[in-house]
Order: sequence, then structure tokens, then C-alpha cells
Amino acid sequence: MITGFDYINENFKKIEYNLNEAKAKFRNPEDEISIMAVTKTVDPHAVNFAVANCGIRLLGENRVQEYLSKKDEYAKASVHFIGQLQTNKVKYIIDSIDVIESVDSLKLASEIDKHAARIGKKQNVLVEVNIAGEEAKGGVAPDKLEELLYEMSQLKNIQVTGLMTVPPAIDSEAFLYKMQKIYIDISDKNIDNINMSLLSMGMSGDYELAVKYGSTQVRIGSALFGARVYK
Repeated sequence: MITGFDYINENFKKIEYNLNEAKAKFRNPEDEISIMAVTKTVDPHAVNFAVANCGIRLLGENRVQEYLSKKDEYAKASVHFIGQLQTNKVKYIIDSIDVIESVDSLKLASEIDKHAARIGKKQNVLVEVNIAGEEAKGGVAPDKLEELLYEMSQLKNIQVTGLMTVPPAIDSEAFLYKMQKIYIDISDKNIDNINMSLLSMGMSGDYELAVKYGSTQVRIGSALFGARVYK
């Protein structure tokens, strides 16, 4: 039995309450909004407690090396890769990651396509959008997104299932609104082989606002597990 992590359960109840309040205020009752537990620097035992006791079914991994060191210890859950991914690291995670959310170039998409073909897999991916044009963050520029999507639609072993973004902490609401407009615009274009079913945005500091602006998946780390201890 996993013990010593009761605070995670309490944190989850607060997150769930806040999400339900935001959903009641801004969304339709039937809208589904999934909670991703972001596991960067988090002990696998704490992660497994969240899976077993909070009903968490979705984990978000940021770093390839850390993920590889922990993945065999995890309880059964879907795992998304949400950090910046180097092309030479794709081969290490292609067989065990359900969705790669941080695709921001044709070069990376082509590498994922190549390795997915090698193992006979069609890899689900999201395209990351650098909504505020921040140099320190990954993501394709909003004005280059449509071109990238058309290029990626030609790849046979990947399936684009939506968009992801990490807005700046300051004035995040304006960028969440901008991202919602982009998501709706792209969805309306009905690009062949591009499925806009997932909008991944909102983290510990802004997930309620993200719900307001159409997010279907929020990525929660510190609000669930507590402040990170970086390694």
C-alpha cells in the first residue's frame, strides 16, 4: 500500500472542484476536460498514488532520460511526451509514448514518422504553437502553423490529433484567447489527415482560464504534487 501521499489526494480534490466550477461557468456540461499529471522530478511512488487514488489516467513527461529511468515503475496509465524533443531521442520513446505533444517542425515530424514506420505504429502527435513568440520556448509560430500542418498531413505514420501551447505567465488570458481562435480556425479548414480533437493548454497557474478558452486537456504538476525539487 502506498502511504505518505495523502496531500496529493487533497490537492486533486481542489483541482477537480476548480475545474468543475470553471466548466459550469464557461462550458457545456457534456464537455470532457482531462487532467494530465505532469511528472517532472516527481517520485514514481507519488505518481502511482495519483493513479491509484485520484483516478489519474494520463501522465505528462518532459525529459527523455528521466522518463526512461522511471517508466517501468509506473502503474498503468497513458503517457504523453510534452517537453522539447530532440530528433536523436525519438527512437528511445517511440514504442511507449501514446502522444507526442511537442512537435514543432517538419524535421521532427519526419523523424517521428520514420521511427513509427520502423515499428509498425501510427504515432499520435500534437503540434506545439509558440503563441507568444518566446525565444526560450519551443513551438511553431502561429503564422507558420497551417503550412506545417499541410506538410505533416502527407506523412503516413503520424496522426495529428490537435494543438498544444504554453502561454506566458503574464497576460496568459490574452494568449489563451488567441490560441482558441487559432484552434477553431484550423478546425474549420478540415485539412485532410489532420484531426483537431484535442487542445492541450492550461497548467497549474492558469488551468481555470484555459477551460474558459476551450481547453480539452490541462497539464497539472505543482498544483497536484507540490513545488518541484529540480535535479
